[in-house]
Amino acid sequence: MKVTILCSDPTHPVNRWLGLWMEDNRENHEIALLRKASEIVGGDILFLVSCSEIILATHREQYKKTLVLHASDLPLGRGWSPHIWQLLDGQTEFTLTMLEAEDSVDSGNIVKKEKFHIGETALWNEISDIIGSRQMALIDYAVNNFDNLPSIEQNKDVKPTYYGRRTPKDSEIDPDKTIAEQFDLIRVCDPDRYPAHFQMRGQKYKLILEKIDG
Repeated sequence: MKVTILCSDPTHPVNRWLGLWMEDNRENHEIALLRKASEIVGGDILFLVSCSEIILATHREQYKKTLVLHASDLPLGRGWSPHIWQLLDGQTEFTLTMLEAEDSVDSGNIVKKEKFHIGETALWNEISDIIGSRQMALIDYAVNNFDNLPSIEQNKDVKPTYYGRRTPKDSEIDPDKTIAEQFDLIRVCDPDRYPAHFQMRGQKYKLILEKIDG
């Protein structure tokens, strides 16, 4: 099978999981990991994993199936970084959805959903690993069941909700608030890509949260 994975950001933590999946499956499939839609050359199945581009019909037509991995219980939570917004809302139970790509963002038919838990003490890297491992399981499912994948329309009785794109401003900590008040925000911030930071006395500082024993 000819498999293409499109992941826009080479620094995204999911790349480690994509590398492991590719290593395990290279003998059985022809696999390409791409960064831009302009690099697409066609094949059997296209996976969109942490893809920031809108993939047009002209791209999707080059594949038999184009599937998106999205960390929300669609149609709730369409848009950007849904699990981060949900964590900031205090959620601990989540849904990872695999769906068919369409022109309208996160609106396609559902292929499979998987429930999972993220603990209240999990840090950004642990969160990424929880989601990454489940993303690879869904990719396995799609590849292994390629000829018999379900396609279920999203529930029209549920009004879709949308999340906006996160910016560096969303990782800013208020030094006048307590750590407890901002703990969820601090723990979800990737210290390399979107570090938690604050301004103090005219200087900007980076805040890194790590676990220690004892």
